Amino acid sequence: QVLLVESGGGLVQAGDSLSLSCTSSGRTATTYAMGWFRQALGKEREFVAVSSWNGGAKYYADSVKGRFTISRDHAKNTVYLQMNSLKPEDTAVYYCAAGETPYASTVATRYNSWGQGTQVTVSS
Repeated sequence: QVLLVESGGGLVQAGDSLSLSCTSSGRTATTYAMGWFRQALGKEREFVAVSSWNGGAKYYADSVKGRFTISRDHAKNTVYLQMNSLKPEDTAVYYCAAGETPYASTVATRYNSWGQGTQVTVSS
């Protein structure tokens, strides 16, 4: 298991930028992929962006492609989600997750450690 602590959520206006961070501990960071998922009120949790252990493979949901960027800093055991040009439909609780393997997957069930979530609210 990996302990994950997220930070960086908040209330912003449409068009603004926000950066989320997730610091991990408990396992060597090179042994697992990491991802960001989100869950809006009344909706199911959905994939946002994922990165393989070395950043060599990254995948983004179509809804955020070109606006969001996932990155990892192994020296800090941290994964980031840079969110630009935010839209009201990006409003959700954002969760970071550590995968079972080093390989990126867009499927939530392939992630076995989850952070507590951080709220992102985008006003129009």
